Amino acid sequence: MPNPSQNIDRRRFLTISTAAALAARSTFAQPAKSALADAYAMVAAADHDRILRHAGYWLNQPPQTITSFPTPKSPGTIHDYFSEADYFWPNPANPTGPYKEIDGKSNPANFQDHRRALIRLSQCVPSLTAAWRLTRQEQYVKAAAAHLLAWFVTPATRMNPNLQYSQGFHNGPTGRSYGIIDTLHLVEVARSAAILSDYLPPMQWTPLLAWFHEYLGWMKTSAFGIKERDATNNHGICWGLQAAEFARLLNDEDTRAEVRDRFINIQLPGQMAPNGGFPRELARTKPYGYSIFNFDAASTLCWSLSSLDEKHLSYTGPANAAPVEATPATVDPGALIRYTLPTGQSVCQAAAFLEPYLADKSTWPYPHDVQHWDSWPVRSPGLLFCGLACDKANYLALWKRLDPDPTDPEVIRNYPIRQPILWV
Repeated sequence: MPNPSQNIDRRRFLTISTAAALAARSTFAQPAKSALADAYAMVAAADHDRILRHAGYWLNQPPQTITSFPTPKSPGTIHDYFSEADYFWPNPANPTGPYKEIDGKSNPANFQDHRRALIRLSQCVPSLTAAWRLTRQEQYVKAAAAHLLAWFVTPATRMNPNLQYSQGFHNGPTGRSYGIIDTLHLVEVARSAAILSDYLPPMQWTPLLAWFHEYLGWMKTSAFGIKERDATNNHGICWGLQAAEFARLLNDEDTRAEVRDRFINIQLPGQMAPNGGFPRELARTKPYGYSIFNFDAASTLCWSLSSLDEKHLSYTGPANAAPVEATPATVDPGALIRYTLPTGQSVCQAAAFLEPYLADKSTWPYPHDVQHWDSWPVRSPGLLFCGLACDKANYLALWKRLDPDPTDPEVIRNYPIRQPILWV
């Protein structure tokens, strides 16, 4: 459960959040400027019909939160998110004991209804918000707001702001730090909420912000959250992406600065090889899918951290590395993507490593994934962000060609950025 001390922070937060939200709204809701206007036009042209088709489907779909899926397996209440770890199976050597992990092989019998509901939210709200950006038709705002309120505000259906019971396993722990990656699917939901903020009255907007404030606080201070933050593979990057976007919604620049510093000084040198590969992902039983997933998460993290019209976007990385700098007049959302360590690591280099294998999977020189090999690649947000940031027209051309709407559930759960128009 959340730390009781956070209740004091929450009460204080509620007294100031409306003013802070109003101060932040103009930044979040305004269309992109200068070079980003060209990116917006490109994405809008590529995705126009797709966006309206998806939004048309979701327009009349009712909200569905975790309270619709109670389970006796959960030690919590109907408001507590619960999931079981994908890769855990009965142990033939100990049939009545704890399940055993088989890396990369998902057990379809494990409880995932809450995660599926969360993924559904991550599909409908961004789709409706994307349609609003294209059309400015308020029907899309009203539909998106209904889902946001059901998940984060309405007492009967809201989710508690913690993941205390995520990705445990049978006859083992009821929750683990690894489960925090489940709410990666809230990243685009939070971005959507920021874009729609002018259309939510304070009586709705303030408790919505309070939910993300409490959840970000739990991510930063709980034992699970700290362990996940410090993970040295895709889990640490995904923690950072969540923290960056939730803090962006809250106008919490201190947290965003902490995430920047961690990426530059710890994650970039610790996770990426000089050639741009991610050794820990390449060592998995699904090296192709996990390499794509971590590349997409890292690219989106960098894009997020550089995309605000901030009063400060300057910091110095490791010794002898050039500082990344920007001002409100010259904000460059590709700055952190281009940031290069003295030893050569950069997200541009990660793109250069992976792009040939996205263009032609048959050239992949590493083992094939044990499952879902045939379902990759799909349209990679990393290709879009790196194509723009690293000035690579071939990345953008490939991004347009790849499938934006995977149907394999395994790929969908590793594909949290579905509406790139929300990011440019």
